[in-house]
Amino acid sequence: MQKTTSFKLLTFYKFVDIENPEEEVKKQKQYCQDIGMRGRIFIGEEGINAQITCNKGQEQAYRMFLENSLYFKDIPDIDIKAVKVDEHKFPKMIVRYRKEIVALGVVYKAEEILKSKRKLSVDEFKRIMDSGEDKYAILDMRNNYEFKLGHFKNAVPADTISFREVTQFVDKYKEQFAGKEIIMYCTGGIRCEKLSVLLDQHGLPGVYQLDGGVVKYVNSYNDGNWLGNLYTFDDRISSQVGDEKTHRIISRCHFTGEPNEDYHNCRYGPCNAQIIAKPKAYRKHLGFCSEDCAKHAFTDLLIRDVKWDPINYKELRGKIKQNENKREEVTELIQSHLKKWLAGIEFNHKFPLPDVIEVEN
Repeated sequence: MQKTTSFKLLTFYKFVDIENPEEEVKKQKQYCQDIGMRGRIFIGEEGINAQITCNKGQEQAYRMFLENSLYFKDIPDIDIKAVKVDEHKFPKMIVRYRKEIVALGVVYKAEEILKSKRKLSVDEFKRIMDSGEDKYAILDMRNNYEFKLGHFKNAVPADTISFREVTQFVDKYKEQFAGKEIIMYCTGGIRCEKLSVLLDQHGLPGVYQLDGGVVKYVNSYNDGNWLGNLYTFDDRISSQVGDEKTHRIISRCHFTGEPNEDYHNCRYGPCNAQIIAKPKAYRKHLGFCSEDCAKHAFTDLLIRDVKWDPINYKELRGKIKQNENKREEVTELIQSHLKKWLAGIEFNHKFPLPDVIEVEN
């Protein structure tokens, strides 16, 4: 009988003031590569933000490394937010310096983060969700493409496409949630930690934040309060929450309108829109989200490579760069392939769709 190796996906962060983050990056990078882990770790003046996969031995070694470090002892919630996976969920190990460990456009000191904390435990959040108390407003601080895939019952989207846009919406939140107590949440809690400071500074103080975010809640409770799948920033992208009794699909295929929870990117490079689509329908449309993207791709050949498409577009574009005389030959080859694949295929979207939210609770 073949022995299987179990893996864990660890998602964690810690806000801590680091004097020389570049030096910490070097230490982490060398150690993580030496023990064979995979994932992404960002270290900056604000602290550390990490998503990694590791087997049991790698986990033990890495956690010992953290506990013996100057800055990264006592990482909060590292156990309860851990998820069992069947293999590595990242293609390689990346450890980089980032001035902001989560990009909001401003760097905060650990003291500022601590001062603005108003955390709500998962137990108290569950009590509020189950009671349906009207005095609370549940604000999803993730981006629209994350909200579409799944969210808490009765949650309201932040209406952002990028996290940095939040400052543009503060006045809207003040008006929209007047007279309510706001509870915000994000995937693992890190965005809300920084947002608590920003909202305080922009005249919206006292906003609660779900401690540990969605990950901590769904790892603690399988109660149906979460609808749909969870968008994750690893190879899974779309991760099922709940079981056959509690899981509910709320998203629909971009091409067919049928219930679906698979996430893809539009293969036209300048678009790269994230769409929910059945794999078969996605391949049928060659991965283009709209008629407009297919037409532009036909002209400028800016198409992302995928395993199931036999054409290597990047390599062919490289031939043109090396020898302009190859342009006509390469263009004819690619255009002939596109015509054959898309013959008779109709797109139900003429242009890429704006990231508009239709709330389903």
